[in-house]
Amino acid sequence: MSSLVHEKVAQAIGILEEKGIDLWLTFVRETGCMRDPVLPLLLGPGDVTWQSAFILSRSGERIAIVGRFDAESVRRSGVYDTVIPYDQSMRPPLLETLQRLAPRQIALNYEMDNFQADGLSHGMYLNLCRYLEGTPFAERLVSAGAVLQALLCRKSATEIARIRAAIATTEEIYARTIQSARVGMTEREIGDCMHRLVEEYGVETAWNRDHCPAVNAGPESVLGHSGPTDLRLSPGQLLHFDFGVRQDGYCSDIQRVVYFLAPGEKEPPEPVRRGFATILEATRAAVAAMRPGVLGKEVDAVARGIVTAAGYPEFMHATGHPLGRQAHDGGPLLGPEWERYGAAPNLPLEAGHVYAVEPSLFVPGYGCVALEEDVLVTDRGAEYLSTPQVELLLRAG
Repeated sequence: MSSLVHEKVAQAIGILEEKGIDLWLTFVRETGCMRDPVLPLLLGPGDVTWQSAFILSRSGERIAIVGRFDAESVRRSGVYDTVIPYDQSMRPPLLETLQRLAPRQIALNYEMDNFQADGLSHGMYLNLCRYLEGTPFAERLVSAGAVLQALLCRKSATEIARIRAAIATTEEIYARTIQSARVGMTEREIGDCMHRLVEEYGVETAWNRDHCPAVNAGPESVLGHSGPTDLRLSPGQLLHFDFGVRQDGYCSDIQRVVYFLAPGEKEPPEPVRRGFATILEATRAAVAAMRPGVLGKEVDAVARGIVTAAGYPEFMHATGHPLGRQAHDGGPLLGPEWERYGAAPNLPLEAGHVYAVEPSLFVPGYGCVALEEDVLVTDRGAEYLSTPQVELLLRAG
């Protein structure tokens, strides 16, 4: 079993002590079909079929109650000190375990504002309520959101090393792709080049391959979560990328922008230079504002304010998001207090958090200007994990 799983389970027990929560219960079934987002950190790559309860206690106990035919693989993981198999019903061993531990709270794997902490299906919740009916434990169920957020967002040394490796691969793919991009190529041809490099490096795209990378050639290209098209790159246009890889279970998420000089141009036109300078300033200011205790919305306000003060429309997305096992990990968001974001913008940053910082703007007639840098929050502030783009990359048309 990966040492990372043992590392994260030990971390989770420490978080229970920190949060004053007696017991964390992750309740799942048929995980090959519907896998709880946190299960890779509690069990590794394995799956279970029957209803299963993975229990961590504040006192340090690690208990798995699983179907008989899943028990041996869970034992072999070496993560759980006690593995209890059952045949007809998990209710008896579950109630016996709860009665012995007598928890004042039972934290469950659900949360309104963090999708990574919301793996408990409604049907499984109803099953659990049925099992606990008539016991004092039915009134002790709480969200494990605070535990899960801390566990997922506080990256261990192993996790940070894996993210760094994914970023290094991404930067190599970017360098080779930008070098090979030419006027007249379609967005799809450029995206295909990146896909070939993904295969060469033996990694995966960080999100759906159909739109990873996003490749936007000039002002007519549609921005967002859509794939490259047959639109051709022309001189005097911006070429924008949004791309990342998943390597050894962890992701990168980086955006880059290139300007293709028109005939006779020696430098980009003033609107393009100004747009790039504004986004560079916004990105740098956001990273400079990131430190433990700062709220996500405060970082967002810094970057957003720079863009709007320069006369550009407000960008309709968050300044940044957590990064980890997913390109968009759950947790504190560097975003405004919009209803769609729930409580995430009001959560504080902590040392060990990793974010992708990505303010953007549009230069009419030329295209998108957006940078996205991956950064680590430390006790001293924020540290770039990606090599920041500080100049607009230029290519001859």
